[in-house]
Amino acid sequence: MVPVPYRVVGRARETADTVTLSLEPVDQPITTPAPGQFNMLYAFGVGEVPISISGIDAGHRVRHTVRAVGAVSQALCAAEAGAMVGVRGPFGTDWGVDSAAGGDVIVIAGGIGLAPLRPVVHELLHNRRQFRRVTVLVGARSPEEIVFRGEVASWQASARITVRTTVDYATAAWKGEVGVVPTLIERVTIDPEVTTVMICGPEVMLRFTAAEVLGRGVAAERVRVSMERNMQCGVGRCGHCQLGPVLVCLNGPVLPWSRVGPLVARREL
Repeated sequence: MVPVPYRVVGRARETADTVTLSLEPVDQPITTPAPGQFNMLYAFGVGEVPISISGIDAGHRVRHTVRAVGAVSQALCAAEAGAMVGVRGPFGTDWGVDSAAGGDVIVIAGGIGLAPLRPVVHELLHNRRQFRRVTVLVGARSPEEIVFRGEVASWQASARITVRTTVDYATAAWKGEVGVVPTLIERVTIDPEVTTVMICGPEVMLRFTAAEVLGRGVAAERVRVSMERNMQCGVGRCGHCQLGPVLVCLNGPVLPWSRVGPLVARREL
């Protein structure tokens, strides 16, 4: 429950309002997180917010990709190299990448939703022989809002996985697809019996994307999504992240669609 001091050792601007911070422990590190988990980041003197882990590096370094949408996230985005940040965690469930071994994996990200899925792609590439077809679908509102643009381009250039990108609004220089993320699924070969799907993005995108893959025969238990709710304590005590009977910080954020689907379908939740 007590924040551990971490030092900012790297800062990269992803989009106009999004920054990736590389954090290194000053003393004792937190437990090494798994892809899909999150940490509570504390901007000293401002407050604390939950942020997904976008990178797990050597030397107990962790990366967090933060969008400036409030006082705390703005303070974190403004942190320069050498600044101190408090870290609590890791919290929550992970993507369970190992359980997908031997089959196909489809990773689907919308906007900053690529951040918690980035470590998944790294793990899939690192252990490429353990998986059959690997497909990564990335969507954003515009080309300028695609996070990790250079890295996504390197994935596309690789013959080891299939990567497709799309934007809602194209620029004159954009050479990729135009349209919402679910439209990319039409072009993907899916063997529903051996396919695991991992999705992260805005809640409306989760609903439509899940419907597309379910319509292709993938069982709801094989569709995993990362939920975003107002998490404040990280340990299921405050109730701010409640989604019906689910506490997202404790039971999630990664949950099977078989459990989440009936809940997000209820407007009052």
